[in-house]
Parts: sequence; structure tokens; C-alpha cells
Amino acid sequence: MTVGRQIPEVPDASARRGRLAVVGLFLVNGFCYTNVVPWLPTIKSDLELSNTALGTAVAAMPLGALVTGLLAGPLIARLGSGRAAVASGFLLALTLPLVALAPGWWSFASALFLLGCADAWMDAAMNAHGLRVQHRYGRTIINTFHAVWSIAAVGGGLLGASMAGLGVPLLAHLSGVALLCVVLTLGVARGLLPGPEHAERGDGAPRPGGGRLVRPPVRAVFLLLGLSVLLMMAGGIEDSAASWGAVYTRHELGASAFVAGLPFVACQAMMTVGRLTGDRLTDRFGAVTVARSGALLTAAGLGAALLVPGTGTAIAGFGLLGLGVATLFPLTLAAAGNVPGVRSGDGVAVAGWLGRLGFLGFPPLVGMIADGTSLGVGLWVVPAGGVLAAALAVTLRRRE
Repeated sequence: MTVGRQIPEVPDASARRGRLAVVGLFLVNGFCYTNVVPWLPTIKSDLELSNTALGTAVAAMPLGALVTGLLAGPLIARLGSGRAAVASGFLLALTLPLVALAPGWWSFASALFLLGCADAWMDAAMNAHGLRVQHRYGRTIINTFHAVWSIAAVGGGLLGASMAGLGVPLLAHLSGVALLCVVLTLGVARGLLPGPEHAERGDGAPRPGGGRLVRPPVRAVFLLLGLSVLLMMAGGIEDSAASWGAVYTRHELGASAFVAGLPFVACQAMMTVGRLTGDRLTDRFGAVTVARSGALLTAAGLGAALLVPGTGTAIAGFGLLGLGVATLFPLTLAAAGNVPGVRSGDGVAVAGWLGRLGFLGFPPLVGMIADGTSLGVGLWVVPAGGVLAAALAVTLRRRE
């Protein structure tokens, strides 16, 4: 990756500490909500929700991110990406137990709405700080951060599935997860990079100006719009395993509570593989080629599983989906954070904000189609999104 100043061959101590701190932030963000995912079939039954009601409630989380997500840019400009990530990490963890306390649809959806707000701010801040660290390293490392997120998500999914299978009270489970995440966030706060938010960039990006919004160039607006649509597809595809993998396997294929959590775990495990190898592949073949190939693999993998329904094929299909979508989200956010003439925090926040429409739109769309036909039919929305993402991968071409 080209940067505006000479990068040392060996990153200095502050860069290495910053990388470890960002790893910790991604661990917290990936671990929190994924503990809830295996519980969705139980929550659906306990609250007597239809597929549409569940999908709409789950969509409250991206709705919260959409309503408040643009606040992330000014927040990062005022506090710095590191402090903003830590503060929103606390909020994310402390909101988690509210999911278990929800007695009905409205309270359940409200808890997810608050989680979405905190997640949006933390997501933008930790990615912006990760881009600072990447500039210090002088090579692609953003996919590795997202691989850490996937590892944490696998851990959260497995823990949640185990707790659900053992019949552990949901409130006790989520309260323990919240406490663990608060402690970890406190532990990584001191390792974050000091100095101005754009100290590592040399492309004329506006310097932070308090909470003041900076008007981007016209060309940057169109580029951010294209990246945002790609992020919509990436987000909707990635979220499908969390929102519908367990429900599809449990209610349509008759799997047990533990097995129903495995499509999500398979998706996150394969996503981790894709992200651990994604940095090297990106530096060798380019972001466009890597993202386009992954999007087509996503469409083919889940499409094949839907054509041949079964517990094994569903787990494999969501696994291939995870491998294919692995690099789409990090590469798109990285491109948005490096748009010439735009502050990194603003680029990530704006693209992430618009990209949340994918998280918002996919669950209820799948749910509505499922209520009219079947969930197997509704899930065809996901392969269609993969085909569109492949066409939009051209927006990832590097611009200096």
C-alpha cells in the first residue's frame, strides 16, 4: 500500500503495540453479539415470533446503526479513533444483557437497536485506527484484523451454542460475556496509537477539525456511494448466516439446538481462513480480483446448498459463503478510509453507514419471502447479492 512518507522496514514498538490493541478491539466487537446468534431460535419460540417478526427485530440492530452511524465521523474527529473505539466498546458490552431481559418483541428489538448504535461507532473507530496501523506497517494487514473478528465470532457462536444446548440461563450467559468484554477493552486501551488522526497519511486528507463535517470532493462522493453499495451486499451476505443459518437448519431441516448453530460457526470459521490469507492474496493479485472471486464463490456455495437441502449441505454452503465473503467487508472499508481528500474516519463512517442498509434490508426481505413460500426460497436473496457484489468489485481499484 502506498503511503505519503517513508515507512521503516521494521515497524516500531508503538506500531506493534497499536496492532495488538486493534486486535483486542476486534476481539471484543466480534465476540459480543455472536453469543446471541445461537439463541435466536429459542428467543423466537419464547417470544412467539413469526419469521417476519424475527427478521424485523433482527433488522433493528442495523437500523440503530443506520440512524446514528454518521455520528461516528465527528466522534472520531473529536476523540480520536482509539478513544472512540474504547468508549463504544464499553457501551456495546454493557447493552448485551438487555437482550436477555426482553419480555416481548418491542423490548427485544429495542435492545438490538442499542447494540446497533454501539456497534456502528465501534466498527468505524476500530477500522479507522486499524488503517492508521496499516499505514505504519506499509503493507496490507486489514484482513488480519477482520480475521481476528471472525475468530472471536466463532468463539462467541460456539459458546452461545453450548450454553443454549446446556440450558444455561440466557441472562447469566450474556452478563458474563459483557463483563469479559469490558475487562478486555480496558486492557487494550493503553496500546492505541498516539498523535493526530491522519499522521500516517500524506494525500492531503483534511485534518481533524473538532466535530466539524468536511465537504468531500465530488468524485469522492460517487466513489463512496459505489463502495457503500458494495458494502451493502457484503454486509447482507455476511449477516445471513447469523440471522437465518440457525433458524433454517432448526425449523426447516429439523436439526438439534446445537447443530442449528453450526452453519454460523462454519461461516465464521471459513471466513477466518479467508481473512488470514486475504492480505497476501490482496498484495499479490489486487483487491478487485480477490473480492470478485470471493463474491462469486459465495453465490455458488450457498446456491448449491439450497438446491440440495440437508443439514450437511447447509453447513457446507454457509461455510463456502463465509470463505467467499471474507475479504469483501475489510477491503471495502479500507478503500473507503483511503479515498483521496476525505478524512479516514469520515470515509469509513459514511460507507459503513450506507452499507448498513444491507444488514437492515436483507433479514426482513428474506423473512417476508419465507413467510410467503419457505425459508429455503427466501435465502436465494443471498446468492443474488453475491452476483451483484462481483459486479461492484471494480470500485476497489486503488486510487492515489
